[in-house]
Amino acid sequence: MVLLVVFAYALLLWQVTDLVRHRVQQEMLASGERQLNIYVNNLQAQLEKYEFLPELLSTNAPLVELLKRPGDKQRIETLNRYLETINTITNASDTYLMDNEGLTIAASNWQSEKPFVGRNFSYRPYFKQAMQGQLGRYYALGSTSGRRGYYFAYPVRHEGGILGTVVIKIDLTILEQQWQGRDTEVIVTDPEGVIFITTRPGWRYRSLSPLSLEERQRIRESRRYSGASVEPLDVTYREQFSESAQRIDISGQKRRSSESYMILAQSMPEAGWLVHLLKPMKEIKQEVLHAIGASSFAFTVLLLIGLVMSQRYRRNLERAHYEAEVNQSLREARDRLEQRVQERTVDLHQEIEERRRTQEALQETRDELIQAAKLAMLGQMSASISHEVNQPLAAIRTYTDNARLLLEQERCADVSWNLEQISELIETMTQISSQLKLFARKTDGSRRPVSMHNVIESSKRILHPQLRKSSTEIEFKLAKVDPLVMADPVRLEQVLVNLIANAMNAMEDQQNRWVSIEMARQGEDLKIDILDNGPGIPADHLERIFDPFFTTKESGLGLGLSISHHIIESMGGTLSAQNSQKAGAMFTLRLPLAEHVVDSDGT
Repeated sequence: MVLLVVFAYALLLWQVTDLVRHRVQQEMLASGERQLNIYVNNLQAQLEKYEFLPELLSTNAPLVELLKRPGDKQRIETLNRYLETINTITNASDTYLMDNEGLTIAASNWQSEKPFVGRNFSYRPYFKQAMQGQLGRYYALGSTSGRRGYYFAYPVRHEGGILGTVVIKIDLTILEQQWQGRDTEVIVTDPEGVIFITTRPGWRYRSLSPLSLEERQRIRESRRYSGASVEPLDVTYREQFSESAQRIDISGQKRRSSESYMILAQSMPEAGWLVHLLKPMKEIKQEVLHAIGASSFAFTVLLLIGLVMSQRYRRNLERAHYEAEVNQSLREARDRLEQRVQERTVDLHQEIEERRRTQEALQETRDELIQAAKLAMLGQMSASISHEVNQPLAAIRTYTDNARLLLEQERCADVSWNLEQISELIETMTQISSQLKLFARKTDGSRRPVSMHNVIESSKRILHPQLRKSSTEIEFKLAKVDPLVMADPVRLEQVLVNLIANAMNAMEDQQNRWVSIEMARQGEDLKIDILDNGPGIPADHLERIFDPFFTTKESGLGLGLSISHHIIESMGGTLSAQNSQKAGAMFTLRLPLAEHVVDSDGT
């Protein structure tokens, strides 16, 4: 009996130890992954704050001019001050400009003891990447300042060539300091496995594994760590917890003691880094000891209870009765839960039906708004349309009066000629009426293959009175092959009419007015550019131009472009606006092409 109790006790401790160790490991793994994600996101956010800045600076005109004329001392001094201001505003470490040979010609630290001006950094990988037309990225010790930093470099382009490179250096030391003082250690390694960011200063510029001769050669050639001796830490790799987590032992420099960690890793592909989180394993040992103590106490208590209960048979019967009551309570609780689930399911079905009705009402409202905008556009064109119709009517009246006089004079041939002219004028009015009737027709928004040439011609015929009245020329640069796009032809025509009408309104103060329509196939989409020679769109309006009710007209509602943007998106396309380099504004439509494209002659 004693041997059985001892065996049961040993088995219990073994099971408890294994279960607790596994549970704590899983908890550590889960919490470590969450913490690691936070560190990675924090580091990524810090880099993304500055990632766009070199590309933005590369478009600066004084910067380009200095690269074109690098010997202008006045320009250099002005640009030095400008880069110094940029550095102060963005809180970057350094900002500088290099020519295509890697020579620094302007820098934000031009007044410091060790300025970058006149130094050549062509050996840096970020310069080589930028000169290849890419965004350069690199982390290293500054060869001049000796301070750690992350570099972003971007090419300065001019007329298809690269004149030089603009570089931003940021300091991650503050971020490293913020990570210190916690119960975990964080390290970031470069592609060679060298630690350059760490919450343990003694690990800096060490490696997690011995470096090969090729890796050491690459480090020396790039001067990444300015001659620092990179030696490996004394790391012993132990059991594997998961694909991204493992236990390691790190010995001290004097090998007197070692520390065990659970190490997790997550890559940052764009930067080429590997971020590691090290959680001390002593937490597992403490939890196991606590569990052993609690298990021993529980085993002792259970053993005593078992001895007492073995002497009291009646208590077993009471326990069975108690278990039956508990089971009954569980069944009742389960029945109540099932009833609540059924009730909640009914409520969810009602909510889904209500949402469906709401979406249908919203779609109907959108369709009505599109139709209202179309009719409002017809109202705006009513004066020109009325003029276009009144002219044929006046001519018909004149021809009718002439025909009556000619009949009295029995000049039948002339009467016949008058009637032919009247018939042609009526045909003209019929075409105008038919075109407007098609434009005003309400559609269900369904898409089908549509000829882009036909849509443009129809839009031009609708706007013909306004175009003639405002003396506006439309230039077409159409493809030899008529592209078919997947769209609703009536709504697409509405968008084109609105964009061309807006262009005519923007050119009211121009003497020579023209609207250019250019088409080009890009992959699976058709790109249509609508340009005008107006004054363009103010920069502070570009971000809001498609917002509902945003307008610069005194009598406008600001819905035309917003509705047009929605129509194009509903057809699987995009509508964007910018200022053209040629003249005024340029609106760009992108629509998906149909599966087949036919020639202009229909074959």
